[in-house]
Amino acid sequence: MRPRWALVAAAALILCACHPREITSLERKEAANIQSEADFAVTLRDWSRAEGLLAKAAALCPDQGDTWMNLGIVRMRLHNPGGARSAYKSALSAYEADSKRDKASSTSVIRRAYVLVVLGRADEARSLLNRERSDHPDDRRLRSFAESNGVAKMLADPGLKEISP
Repeated sequence: MRPRWALVAAAALILCACHPREITSLERKEAANIQSEADFAVTLRDWSRAEGLLAKAAALCPDQGDTWMNLGIVRMRLHNPGGARSAYKSALSAYEADSKRDKASSTSVIRRAYVLVVLGRADEARSLLNRERSDHPDDRRLRSFAESNGVAKMLADPGLKEISP
């Protein structure tokens, strides 16, 4: 009889752990303050301080793709390409989740494409944009981005090499 209860308790714990934690309003405000302080550190080119602050903000609000992107860029400034790659992948996940929440948001689609380009996966970025454009043919922003060959412009940006792991 006891082993069954232990299995039920273990299963309940596993199921509870799978559910994402709800981020409170207070945590979002604290993360925004930390992000602001990190922006100031970036202005001063204090990369190590900015990295610590951005990591803290990302831990508080892991669904903020922009924070993860900034963390990746700062880690590249600190010559930590492995950490930057990890942060970029987290940004990609955050933007994907944002796209699932708001299917009409073309901003997160373009940001996902940018992260893919930064990670060296330009072909995936193009196919993502083509797929999303066919799913949302009336979206002016996606159409304009695709017609102006946005991925090629991203690839031609000389600053891309500095932030790519």
